[in-house]
Amino acid sequence: MDGHAQRQALAAAERALDALESGRADAARSAARRAAELDQVGVFAALPRAIEQANDDLVANGSLSELSLAALNAAVGPGPLEGVVALLGR
Repeated sequence: MDGHAQRQALAAAERALDALESGRADAARSAARRAAELDQVGVFAALPRAIEQANDDLVANGSLSELSLAALNAAVGPGPLEGVVALLGR
């Protein structure tokens, strides 16, 4: 496993969440796909779908549903991005 690539995957996942929060759907999707590509252990495999679901919620409702927040939490797993997801739910 390449630790550098995994750190890049984490950074891309954080960019995806930041872009989601700022309403930049295309940037969020792109960063989520990049995180999944770089991820060598499968931590972020579900992130592209979770970001897509969250974007759909934001477009339809202007906020994230509990289901989308749960999907995002599951997609980032336990670790440093949990707090970022928690802030999205406020």
